[in-house]
Amino acid sequence: PSVLDSFALLSGQLNTLNKVLKHEKTPILRNQVIIPLVLSPDRDEEIMRQTEGRVPVFSHEVVPDHLRTKPDPEVEEQEKQLITDAARISPDGAQKQIQSLNKMCSNLLEKISKDERESESGGLRQNKQTFNPADTNALVAAVAFGKGLSNRRPPGSGGSVQSGQPGAGAIIAGASGMQQVPMSGAPAQQQPMLAGVQMAQTGQPGK
Repeated sequence: PSVLDSFALLSGQLNTLNKVLKHEKTPILRNQVIIPLVLSPDRDEEIMRQTEGRVPVFSHEVVPDHLRTKPDPEVEEQEKQLITDAARISPDGAQKQIQSLNKMCSNLLEKISKDERESESGGLRQNKQTFNPADTNALVAAVAFGKGLSNRRPPGSGGSVQSGQPGAGAIIAGASGMQQVPMSGAPAQQQPMLAGVQMAQTGQPGK
């Protein structure tokens, strides 16, 4: 609020100053001449305070810069050249140039807004969730606990599997990484295999 109040105060003062300068009774400033009355190479504390430390002395070196009422001759020449070039352009040509410039600005603004929209949509696509948590949880449960797997026996496994058979050892080695859940409909011949799986699991903690 304090900054806004200060800005409003400065804006009002500038508007008042502009009105005074534009008044018909106000003389043109470029016709006025400022003459320095005192030049001194010594340090002036009052000037330091008024200029907030930017001008320590008021000597012949700084007077031409600080009391200048006209631009540099080079800048003045360029300004005259621009005024001459502007006077040569016809109103129709000036209107065409204005329309061309407005068209270029409109195309540039449209391109910038399009790039901003694309960047925003790209950010939304990056933040969009790319997986289904329910499917992930179901997959983890199936791999870790055998949840939702079929109870059918694989083809070619035979009627009963003994722990001493080579096929049983392969099944035990392959199944050591998964926790076996006893099924109510499983035959009694599979108890040795389950015991072998549990023994293999005890030897591998953390799996």
